[in-house]
Amino acid sequence: MFGGDFRPVTDLLSWDPDADRAQAPTFCGDNTHGFANAGYCTRDGSIGWDRTVLLPSLIETFGPMSVVMVMAHEYGHAVQYGSGLAGDDDLTLVLEQQADCFAGAYMRHVAEGDSEHFTLNTSDGLNSVMAAMVAVRDSDPNDPESVHGSAFERITAFQIGFTDGAKSCTKIDETDVLSRQAELPQQFTTESDTGEMPVTEESVQLTVDSLQALFDLPQKPAVDFAGADTGCPDAEATQPVSYCPATNTIGVSLPELVERGTPNPESGDEFDADVRGDFGAYVLVASRFTLAAQAHSEKSLTEAKTAVRAACLSGAWTAATAVGEAGGLTLSPGDLDEAVSGLLSDGLMASDVNGNTVPSGFARVDAFRSGVLGGEQACENRYG
Repeated sequence: MFGGDFRPVTDLLSWDPDADRAQAPTFCGDNTHGFANAGYCTRDGSIGWDRTVLLPSLIETFGPMSVVMVMAHEYGHAVQYGSGLAGDDDLTLVLEQQADCFAGAYMRHVAEGDSEHFTLNTSDGLNSVMAAMVAVRDSDPNDPESVHGSAFERITAFQIGFTDGAKSCTKIDETDVLSRQAELPQQFTTESDTGEMPVTEESVQLTVDSLQALFDLPQKPAVDFAGADTGCPDAEATQPVSYCPATNTIGVSLPELVERGTPNPESGDEFDADVRGDFGAYVLVASRFTLAAQAHSEKSLTEAKTAVRAACLSGAWTAATAVGEAGGLTLSPGDLDEAVSGLLSDGLMASDVNGNTVPSGFARVDAFRSGVLGGEQACENRYG
């Protein structure tokens, strides 16, 4: 599978980043005072981590398997360099996504029951591992130190490894990474740009108009801002947005939708379990609109396939906003991460008309990713 001779990692080091500089150990030639992170050292092939900040915070927020994911990522770097897969001219982003891919391959090994030390279920357990990867994403796309990738990019690489195994990780190169970035926004154009558009009646209507521009339904769904519960006779209300097939109406509880679309406040917490922002609200509206599109195509609105199809079509619309093919909305850096986080937290974006979602966050994100990268045709090919 790989070239070169691989030697397992034997040198491990942990440290307390709060230790005095004079007493702090050295990792890879650097003093570990203030270094709350984990890493692989290419100089001596060792792996190190801080034991009092990063890992305890991950465990508290996402559970112990999040630490296994971090260690699997670092061991992925060991595989790269030990096998000769990593080259001196390789982009750091490529190496990081290869490592995420190897982490995914290892987590598949664990989930299949082949690990001597760990177990992982593919519902809540895998969801938490992926949520941890979202939390340790590059959150500032304009930061020159951002070399790991967005949540969307990291989860994509992780899913490649989980689905197709370690051999697939060797195919991740610069061409592959850049092709997945395609025309998706990578950086803000100005320092003042936050990518946030307040959630209002006007912006929700703009979102619906954008969806109509893409899907071109014979009858655009009406929007009712009196609440998500419209008294629909053939579907249960879902908060904060619902779709009623009988009346072709999208019901919106605006205050709750505003809350969902409000960015996370700055806090002292090391990690946010939920990444929130405006697009988390708008893509939820999109998912309910896609139910109207499915109804127009005479597809069932009450199946598991309905749910993943909604996520996939929402992804197709998301990609269309990046290239000006969906009316007046434009995708911003970070928007995809908000969508991925929502898919992992409650999955309403990947639910049927009654709010029933598939239990696997992995499947929900995979469906959305298919739409983003492959468009409407990919959704039709995969989900009918």
